[in-house]
Amino acid sequence: MGVGFVVAPADLDETIATGEGAEAAVRRLALAKAQAVAAGCDADAVVLGADTVVVLDGRILGKPADKAHGLQMLRALSGRCHTVLTGVAVVCGGVSEDICVGSEVEFAELSEVDIERYWCTGESADKAGAYGIQGVGGMFVRRIHGSYGAVVGLPMHEVARLLQHFGVDIWQGSAA
Repeated sequence: MGVGFVVAPADLDETIATGEGAEAAVRRLALAKAQAVAAGCDADAVVLGADTVVVLDGRILGKPADKAHGLQMLRALSGRCHTVLTGVAVVCGGVSEDICVGSEVEFAELSEVDIERYWCTGESADKAGAYGIQGVGGMFVRRIHGSYGAVVGLPMHEVARLLQHFGVDIWQGSAA
């Protein structure tokens, strides 16, 4: 977009509460991340937070705890459709707004070799659902219905609208 930014990780517990729905969880976590970072910034700083989960059969698949967990997730996604939800929140001067964007993703059938070799790339270790569509994991995706950006983890269309709502010029550096 041409908007200058600084990456500031939020140090917080990302555990999903018992009984918490996926949409509520990503919205809550995105807002908590933005608020945690905003607490250490100037009052007029516009802070954006985001969180993404994969949902399969009503179960939330976050980041894998270890290799066995990651392989289990990939096996479960193989040949199936799942939902990816990304929550985005913007905070500035005590005012906040948050949204959730969902996409449906269809995976191809994965062989055990595909699953093992993909894990060995290291790409899936820190990704919701144990895959990254923007990298090697993209070769597993047969179809997507919805926002590609939301599956990556930052739905750019919605982010642009939120930032504009908070007065951010998303065309910084572009000649008019």
